[in-house]
Amino acid sequence: MREAPARTEPGPPARTRRLGAAARWARRAPLLPALIFTIVVTQLPFVATLVISLMRWNSLDPANRGFAGLDNYAAVFTDPDLRGAIGVTVLLTATVVLVSLALGLGLALLLDRGFAGRGVVRTMLIAPFLVVPVAAALLWKHALYNPEYGLLNGVLTWLFGADAPQPEWISGMPLLAVEAALVWQWTPFMMLILLAGLQSRPQDAVEAARIDGATSWQVFRHLTLPHLRQYLELGALLGSIYVVQNFDAVFTITSGGLGTANLPYTIYQTFYQAHDYGRASAAGVVVVVGSIVIATFALRVVSSLLREEVRG
Repeated sequence: MREAPARTEPGPPARTRRLGAAARWARRAPLLPALIFTIVVTQLPFVATLVISLMRWNSLDPANRGFAGLDNYAAVFTDPDLRGAIGVTVLLTATVVLVSLALGLGLALLLDRGFAGRGVVRTMLIAPFLVVPVAAALLWKHALYNPEYGLLNGVLTWLFGADAPQPEWISGMPLLAVEAALVWQWTPFMMLILLAGLQSRPQDAVEAARIDGATSWQVFRHLTLPHLRQYLELGALLGSIYVVQNFDAVFTITSGGLGTANLPYTIYQTFYQAHDYGRASAAGVVVVVGSIVIATFALRVVSSLLREEVRG
């Protein structure tokens, strides 16, 4: 016995489909100039950088210009100076992000409690993040680190008298000097993210735990910290994206000397001092690829946070 053919639902008429497509294009058309502008100002320079990174191009040796393949990328990973710059970049980024997160968490826990003048204190703590990066670096270099009139040595003199030690903060501990300036500027950013996480914490669970006799440490260990996990990840990833590209603090405080040259500063040196455009472009592409990898993880964390907010 033959089976009857399955009935198919009739689709929308062709005229309706055309009108729907026209309506969609009418909604998207106003965004096209912005999209084209974004592509022109962001993607075309990157494509040009990618092309130059494959070329042998040093303005001091114009007769030796040509296609170099992946030689510039091989030089980035085999040159001792560039490898050292990669190591400094990783160490600088990891130290600044981890210390900023720890200090930001402590400040967020303090600001999560109610006390008189909390709004003023919060505004003052946010202020370092609003300072222009070059101005912040100059502030640390001249107002704090200067061995003759800087605040740090002045405090030592005030505490211990005329015989107090007067350390050379920049030449004696150059990488630590750069890290301290960056930690000062990035701690408020971490504090804001973690404070937002603390204020979204379900208070009924905290109150139930306290009624059951949980101590403050147990509440923090088993309720607060798991709740802040994604906020900590988000702060770490966003901070890493920006700190890995830092140039202002290294250039202003140490001028890249004394073992503080990170990858962005080395790119600057390769481009403007060695005039090796091909190798500088290859190093720049490496930084961009690393930033894209970190940004991908950051976007995934943001997406998971938004999904949880929607479920809540």
